[in-house]
Amino acid sequence: MKPATTIISAISRYLHHDDTLPLPQLRRLGIIYSSYRFVVSIFSMLMVYISARAGDSVSLPSFLQQTALSFYVMLSLILLGLFYVVTKQMRRQLAFGLVLDVIILSLLLYTAGEPDLQLTMLYMVVVAASFMLLHGSQALVITLLAIIFVIYQQFFYAIANSMNLANLGDALLMSASFLAVGGLSWSISQRLVQLEKVAQSHAKEVERLNVINQEVITQMVNGVIVIDKQNIVLANLAAHQLLSITQDSSLPASSTSTNIKEMRGDTPHAILSNFKQQLSKQHSQLLQACLSVATGQSRTFTYDVPEVANASIFGKLRVQIIPLKDDSKLILLEDLRREQASAQQLKLASLGQLTASIAHEIRNPLAAISQASQLLMEDLTEIEANASNVNTTGNHELYEMIFSQTKRVNRIIEDILKLSRQQAASQQAIVLAEWMPVFLDNYFQGHDIFLHLKTQPTISFDPHQLEQILINLINNGLRYSSYSHPHAYVEIEIYCADSDVIIDILDDGDGIKTEDLKHLFNPFFTTDKAGTGLGLYLSQAFCEANQARLLYIPEHEKTCFRFISPAIDSENILQAVEENLY
Repeated sequence: MKPATTIISAISRYLHHDDTLPLPQLRRLGIIYSSYRFVVSIFSMLMVYISARAGDSVSLPSFLQQTALSFYVMLSLILLGLFYVVTKQMRRQLAFGLVLDVIILSLLLYTAGEPDLQLTMLYMVVVAASFMLLHGSQALVITLLAIIFVIYQQFFYAIANSMNLANLGDALLMSASFLAVGGLSWSISQRLVQLEKVAQSHAKEVERLNVINQEVITQMVNGVIVIDKQNIVLANLAAHQLLSITQDSSLPASSTSTNIKEMRGDTPHAILSNFKQQLSKQHSQLLQACLSVATGQSRTFTYDVPEVANASIFGKLRVQIIPLKDDSKLILLEDLRREQASAQQLKLASLGQLTASIAHEIRNPLAAISQASQLLMEDLTEIEANASNVNTTGNHELYEMIFSQTKRVNRIIEDILKLSRQQAASQQAIVLAEWMPVFLDNYFQGHDIFLHLKTQPTISFDPHQLEQILINLINNGLRYSSYSHPHAYVEIEIYCADSDVIIDILDDGDGIKTEDLKHLFNPFFTTDKAGTGLGLYLSQAFCEANQARLLYIPEHEKTCFRFISPAIDSENILQAVEENLY
């Protein structure tokens, strides 16, 4: 009993496992077979009428033949139409149609009056189609039904006429042929099913890799452009930002709102067309340089972003042209600010080590000199008090000069030590609309500082270093503005340009002379006798350490120092904070 139970369970598992094609392929094959059924039904009706009218006698087919064929033609047309309308019950439609084929063929075989090899061969097509389109259990039932009808027809014909063992042998041989055709069709169908599963698996893997590839390209900080001959076929979001190319306002609002999402899949033709137009208009030199590179050749060069494309934001880009196998060109755009930030970090680290090693050695004798000058000034004060006829005014001025210069040297050392204390930037998300008023209230209460917030951006920056930058810039603005006007004030404007946050520090001073611009951010360069010449240098160093920029804008109507830092999405920050909390 145990082997029989094992065989039955194996057959049950075979009959119930999913061994059919997926629905899209099943629908296409179902439409093809339904079309074949309709053609066969029409052809069978015509052949029956032609056979009945052959010869000298003209007679109509039997009522059973006419009814069966008319019913067959009508149902064949209905089943064919259902495949274009109904998509959820295709297997039931196929099973019903195949059972209908067996029944109609059996009726035609009986009404023929004798065994018909042509009709019997049509059973082969039905058996093969059942194993191709249905589950194994359903196909097996249809095959057994066809065998029963064929063998029963032979017995019925033998009883009605004379017993003929040859006809019975033909029927048995035909039944065996049904099983052979069914097994062969099932084997082919299983191969097709496996191939389809492998193809679907490969398609899903390719789609997954394509999604990953598009996501990686979209999230890259470097710009990626692919040029095929004269056409641009790919341009990621970073390329738009680095070249300051914005979405064309003439495009539909839906395209603008889904611009970033569309970058993760196939870039819309309208966006690429707009990108090429702006690239040829604003960066014609870059486009010509890329197109002039011969096929199969590579090239690397530095590109200065022109002023028409907000050069004050990005400045220079490294452009690398790489040939691809299909004769297209891959263009990589790299913002040199990151390299400058890394170099600035190394500079700060080296300067920090240097200042840390010599700070105490300089400060100790400097403190002694300062103390000695103070003691000498006190002694001179006592001498003048005791001996009114002694004139020590000249010596007292010399001692005060020594003391003031020691304080100036001490300020220089303190400014340099700030570099060593801030070797690595500890960046945090700063919401300027909230942070700036608190900062001004802490450091510039009582001064005329006018804050103009045109937006509420968020930047990633070291708070202490940002304080040092703004303190230096605002103090410079107040000091130099007081030289030109009795009422000194500073304006601060905060706004966004593309993907950057800009802070303009404005004052009504005389500005920077043209011949001094090239030395403006050099260490120890100053136009103020009381200054150390390290404020702007430190501010620029802190900016570069945080991947930001500090520029002087001579074209502005006022004295303008411009702080530029990449903007970050506050929603992403809040989401990241919530994920960390929970």
